[in-house]
Amino acid sequence: MTLLLILFYWLAMATLSVYGLLGFYTLWQYWRHRHHTPPCSPLPADPPPVTIQLPVYNEPFVVKRLIRAAVQQQYPSHRLQIQIIDDSTDSTATKTARLVAAYKKKGANICLLRREGRDGYKAGALAAAMPAASGELIAIFDADFVPPPNFLQQTVPHFLADGRVGMVQARWGHLNDGESALTAVQALALDKHFALEQTTRHRAHLFPKFNGAGGVWRRACLEDAGGWQADTVCEDLCLSTRAQLKGWQFRFLPDVVVPAELPPTMAAYKIQQARWGKGATQCLRKYARPILTAPGHSWAARLYALLAMLAYTANLLVILLLLLQLPLMLQGYQPSAWVWLFTLMGLGQPLLFGLAQPLLHRDWLWRLRHFPALFIIAMGMTAVMSRAVLQVWYGREHPFIRTPKRGAHATPTAASAPFDWIVLVELALALYCLVSLVVAFNKGYWGTVPILAAGVSGYGYVACQSCQDILPSLFPRHPGLLKPTEK
Repeated sequence: MTLLLILFYWLAMATLSVYGLLGFYTLWQYWRHRHHTPPCSPLPADPPPVTIQLPVYNEPFVVKRLIRAAVQQQYPSHRLQIQIIDDSTDSTATKTARLVAAYKKKGANICLLRREGRDGYKAGALAAAMPAASGELIAIFDADFVPPPNFLQQTVPHFLADGRVGMVQARWGHLNDGESALTAVQALALDKHFALEQTTRHRAHLFPKFNGAGGVWRRACLEDAGGWQADTVCEDLCLSTRAQLKGWQFRFLPDVVVPAELPPTMAAYKIQQARWGKGATQCLRKYARPILTAPGHSWAARLYALLAMLAYTANLLVILLLLLQLPLMLQGYQPSAWVWLFTLMGLGQPLLFGLAQPLLHRDWLWRLRHFPALFIIAMGMTAVMSRAVLQVWYGREHPFIRTPKRGAHATPTAASAPFDWIVLVELALALYCLVSLVVAFNKGYWGTVPILAAGVSGYGYVACQSCQDILPSLFPRHPGLLKPTEK
């Protein structure tokens, strides 16, 4: 039994170190291509027609801000169409209809599309709107985005410069990154993804992806790739992969920033991250073989794409490592010096988080004060992320669950999130790590103290924040979580 535990321990360590090496490889490719910027001419006097699609579902607190930002785009009005694709079942529907009517009176080319049901969720809504879209280019924004007025002026010229470009993605900014430690941590993670990973994947042709919003598609590319499909909950990654397998090229513009709202509560953050993890794993199942066999892509690009889709599985390995610490300590196992080599190899990903901040922010040192919280929360999120991955392999239904949004400047009132049994798992893991930590101190296993301490604090913090979110649903009079009043 001890030999089997040791085998699992080293397999987990070795596999996790691969993702550390992937971080170093990303950094190396970024350095190689750091001066590569695609040529682009100014927007011509008569630009191509553009359709802005705004998929909305029960977003009463942000829909007004979204529509206003779309209408304010600095683009010739006779070449711009705005589609509000509203599947809402609450007051959003009435509010959206009123806003569309008001902007129509002001001369905007804006229309409201409603569906009978939510077949296909977001992908189904976007697909249903395509026959009525008049644009050669399709810009997409989720409800929590606020595109700057010059967004189309900055992105559309890239399609004119190269007919092979099928999609242009902008960098996500943050409307509420200073609201709490949770939103600050999310900002660190997204900054790393966009500043280094997306930039590198674009410049080194390593299967860059559309991030679901804040981007523009060439309609010919979208249709050539088969359009929107609803068999995964990450329709953006699904379409991106198909388009690149068809030979289309993508461009990522790190200097074009589209602010968006970060999930302000642990419950909302869990929903978002679980959907992303589940969708990436679904795309891995769907496209692993086509990626490996498709011509025209380097092996480095293929492996990078597959490892990126497989990355969420690392959460399972982290939990496995934590669970193995206690029995191995009780049996007196002393890891060899190789553990330090694997640990050093695993530093590639943390290095990316740290290096992304100086690339984007002048106050990067101040922002990095949340660096410890980033890893504590990441550790605490491994339970919900592991469940998401396992549901893909062993579950049957995978509904698209939207991330709740409240508006960055909303007025607080009481609200709640439904109970989720994963909180009990998180509390159990926190207790297990605490017991393991006590044993580590008693037996002198000082090398295991950091990861066990991160487990105690991570699972404990995530579970406590989740309990704060669900308390109002269990005890209606509890003041608990806050959400906005509709304006």
